[in-house]
Amino acid sequence: MADLSNDIRLAVDSGEAVFGINKASKTIISREAKIVIVASKNKGDRMGDVMHLAKLADVKVQVFEGTPMDLGVVCGKPYSVSTLSIVDPGNSNILNESY
Repeated sequence: MADLSNDIRLAVDSGEAVFGINKASKTIISREAKIVIVASKNKGDRMGDVMHLAKLADVKVQVFEGTPMDLGVVCGKPYSVSTLSIVDPGNSNILNESY
């Protein structure tokens, strides 16, 4: 089984990703998102909105086991990332793997 953290980082570095609930939602609605990743320990009920949008758009949602701060570190960002949307996976296998 592949490591989700490595595939996320590779997708962020070599492909195109957008960060945050609002931007991720826009990519889902516009059908640009290939996969959405959410931190498992998110606060708030807005995650339900993202999950619902993804389900309606038939976009896979992957839960990252960790906090938004952990996900930010994996993405190489100096801030929390509660949600990210992969628009272009780049050199990663994130779309082909099951975690």
